[in-house]
Amino acid sequence: MQPSLVPRDYVLLALRLDRLVPGIVDTWTGDRALRAHADDGPAPDPADLARAATHLRRRLPDAELGPARTSLLDAQLGALHTHARRAAGDHIGFVEHVRTTLDVDLDGVTPDEDRYRDAHTRLDALLPGRGSLADRLAVHRRRETVPPARTRAAVDTLLAALRDRTRAHYGLPDDEHVDVELVHDRPWTGLTRHLGGLRSHVRIAAGAGLRATQLAALVAHETYPGHHTEHCLVRGVRHTGEPERDLVVTPSPHSLVTEGAADTGLDVVAGPDWGAWVADVLADTGIRCDGPLAQAVDTTLRDLAAVRQDAALMIHDRGRSVADAAAHLRRWLLVDDARAHTLLRFVVDPRWRGYTTAYVEGEALVRAWLAAGPDPVDRYRRLLDAPRVPAQLRADLTAAASGAVPVAPDGRPPSGTNGPSRSANPPINGEQRATSGSPKC
Repeated sequence: MQPSLVPRDYVLLALRLDRLVPGIVDTWTGDRALRAHADDGPAPDPADLARAATHLRRRLPDAELGPARTSLLDAQLGALHTHARRAAGDHIGFVEHVRTTLDVDLDGVTPDEDRYRDAHTRLDALLPGRGSLADRLAVHRRRETVPPARTRAAVDTLLAALRDRTRAHYGLPDDEHVDVELVHDRPWTGLTRHLGGLRSHVRIAAGAGLRATQLAALVAHETYPGHHTEHCLVRGVRHTGEPERDLVVTPSPHSLVTEGAADTGLDVVAGPDWGAWVADVLADTGIRCDGPLAQAVDTTLRDLAAVRQDAALMIHDRGRSVADAAAHLRRWLLVDDARAHTLLRFVVDPRWRGYTTAYVEGEALVRAWLAAGPDPVDRYRRLLDAPRVPAQLRADLTAAASGAVPVAPDGRPPSGTNGPSRSANPPINGEQRATSGSPKC
């Protein structure tokens, strides 16, 4: 039977759209001839591309690609349809944009202030002393900050340790490599760009004042077992007949899952006591941190991550001012005015206005999905085996909550699906990070 042309046409559609909206295709590691074919001829009409996305979605049920590939391509084509409509000049509201490009419904979402207050109460117990909670948290942050002069040594040490852990758990190609560059004066803290083959270039903002555990999470997110590892294992190995594996569209439902996987990577490869592990790894560089306390604080701060999404909704959907959003960040996220406005530089950027949700929702979804099985290390492997979209993880969570065992596309029950789920529909929370080629604030 001749293989379906739908995956190839999906790739061509994305590559042609990238001519109109550079950056929509974050990574293409497939056939160069296909890219050349997409680049040939006059600039495409975005309205034609939107219609092509609709047509391809209609062809999917008859393409006989199997449930996993069909679900992936359907979600990704929905995102491309929205990107093409915007390129054609259609007005797409913020909530609709997030729903169609990231598969997250923010309609009617309001700040969960009870959740935030509870997190503040727990932080208050973790950080006793005089002064306001914001002041005490600021002291903790300063105490745990990696000195700029030691950032390079810290990054190199963490990179080597995380690579060893990732290789032991999942294996890595012998010729994979990451180059790290320290940069300054950026509104983000990390950025990964795939260079082709099995190589990636990572930029880390040396002057961002990152805490030790925060720096470790960033390095894990961008490299091992995060974006670089996912690139090597999902796209670095040839998968005949699956050209969609060679393509990264951002923002898209797939990128939401990759953000969540990258955000949880440190916990998975370093283990449940990852704070103590980070402190031990960095001790050789002369950096001291209270690993258990830092882990407890960082874990509690996850319940405040949705504050950033609140700010995006305030500005883009609720008609509130940047000043109002900054005040919301200061109150609930416990940051100073400078940090609040740095965060908002990302939120108001037209290219990334909805991408905060990829970090917030992505981590929440993947953490819930990992917790639904007995072995997070083994379960995480599934995220490195093939590209996935939120609907697939939610289906697993629903099955786990009902006690059913979901069946993988190959017909085998996936490992780690019998444990309890925290929620069949995870709440909106998580931490903001970045995908390959997108800035992490």
